[in-house]
Amino acid sequence: MSSYRNFRVDRNKSHRGINVFKKTRNFNKKNDSLSKSDRLMEGIGIWASFYRANPHRFVKEYLSINLKLFQMILIVMMNFSHYFMYLASRGQGKTWITAIYCVVRSILWPETKIIIASGTKGQAREVIEKIDDLRKSSNNLAREISDLSTSANDPKVEFHNGSWIKVVASNDGARSKRANLLIADEFRMIDLDIINKVLRKFLTAPRQPKYLNKPEYAHLQERNKEVYLSSCWYTVHWSWAKLKSFFQSMVGGKNYFVCGLPYQLAIKESLLMEEQVKDEMSEADFDATAFFMEMECMFFGESEKAFFKFEDLDKNRRIPKPLYPKSFYHNIKDKNFIYENKKPGELRLITCDIAGMAGKENDASAYTIMRLLPNTKGFERHIVYMESMTGGHTNTQAIRIRQLFEDFDCDYLVLDTQNMGLGIFDALIQPLFDKERNVEYEPWNCINDDRMAERCTIGSAKKIIYSIKGNQSFNSQCAVSLRDGLRRGKVKLLVSELEGRESLKKMKGYSDLTIEAQTLYEMPYVQTTMLINEMINLEGEILDSGLVRLKEPKSKRKDRYSSVTYGNFIATELERSLFKKENNDDYHFFIYN
Repeated sequence: MSSYRNFRVDRNKSHRGINVFKKTRNFNKKNDSLSKSDRLMEGIGIWASFYRANPHRFVKEYLSINLKLFQMILIVMMNFSHYFMYLASRGQGKTWITAIYCVVRSILWPETKIIIASGTKGQAREVIEKIDDLRKSSNNLAREISDLSTSANDPKVEFHNGSWIKVVASNDGARSKRANLLIADEFRMIDLDIINKVLRKFLTAPRQPKYLNKPEYAHLQERNKEVYLSSCWYTVHWSWAKLKSFFQSMVGGKNYFVCGLPYQLAIKESLLMEEQVKDEMSEADFDATAFFMEMECMFFGESEKAFFKFEDLDKNRRIPKPLYPKSFYHNIKDKNFIYENKKPGELRLITCDIAGMAGKENDASAYTIMRLLPNTKGFERHIVYMESMTGGHTNTQAIRIRQLFEDFDCDYLVLDTQNMGLGIFDALIQPLFDKERNVEYEPWNCINDDRMAERCTIGSAKKIIYSIKGNQSFNSQCAVSLRDGLRRGKVKLLVSELEGRESLKKMKGYSDLTIEAQTLYEMPYVQTTMLINEMINLEGEILDSGLVRLKEPKSKRKDRYSSVTYGNFIATELERSLFKKENNDDYHFFIYN
């Protein structure tokens, strides 16, 4: 601590603080022969020992920060555990608690080296930003800090006592760093090899206070610490095995601590509103799987019968940024944020699964934009944008389809033309006026179904629509085709919301947008996660005929999956017709029955 004078004890509220105060006073009375400087240092030693044993009291009495009970417990267990894992639901202030602990450790243990890593450097930098906020409301903390930078290039906090907090990127370039405390924020986003071969290697040498040079204090050498923070994820991920390992060590009596705190705690402590949670759960596009992991703080395990495996989907989340409707590019004045025109030979599909009226649990329309990028083997399918609509009049949905078709320079529409989809087809084969954009769209016609084409009475209508009428055989072909495409890396998806949000934050002008506008830019990443959750909930059954039948659990949806699998099927049909191959064995299961 920078100065003994900075300490202030609330004698009325801290009984233990009074005891330490009395001990300090009595010590000084019995040691009047000591110099004033020696007495001062002895007093500092007593207070330092007390606050090291009671870090939550240090937060309240020295930093003037009030903690909830669960936050006090977390701070204490962070302090005393060699290995600490905290799985938190949204709304608990995980980053804020981490920032406070970093400050406590840095002040009470001089020359402490703290390194923060995360899936993205920007995520880790948020801890530094929280410390910057804290020092503005805590004069004592402000006096302890000698330098603080929140810049993207070199975020750090340095203290007068020699301690520092720095952020590193979670990659091989972070080698050769040294630390006494490693904090892995959103550790599930970090590659396990990077944690084991790079980050944990930082903790080679413990803190070396000068008193360890004296033989009588050699036994007081400190252990370095590891802190892991995250929301829950899928059981097939390595983070689930890490959690079980930490838990076994904790119940085995080792200095490990693991806890998972669900959203009910945040509501109880008034950090989250119950009404807000209920509203989210009542929304038509509510994702029960994501809620289970993010809010209920539970790891999700796919069924043994799951037809699509999480590993196959997650490994294909490789597209760094969506393709947005053209109007989105007018709101952010970043020179690198521009609409991407078609590449040579590229085709674009808008592919739709259509629902009817709102109000049903499994009833929503999904619109997917798929880029077909040619290579030597055919088309790579890039799913670059997705949105959904709950119910909606046939005319409303038809106009939205036309808007998206124009916005993304699409070539073809893949449309589910059964049930409500037939009404949308009929709207699209007639001239269609868009009041919002004040434009009239020309009629389209069907490409692949003569009976559907006969419904169009306008001979000049362009053949744009691929009509999809699912049956057991067709649905089986679609499912097998999509799984095969994922396993061969032909189907690419957007990266996670965390990575997407970090990329958006780097764009000039993005932070100036309203929260509502920012949500729209983040939505394609969220929709991709919803797609994955739909797919891993689909259970596959092999029928006596050899066909595959997929079944979604009760109250679960598969509209996004249907939209994607229809588009993938047509992409393969286009691939077969445009790419002449000597051997078509890979596509034998695409023959129509």
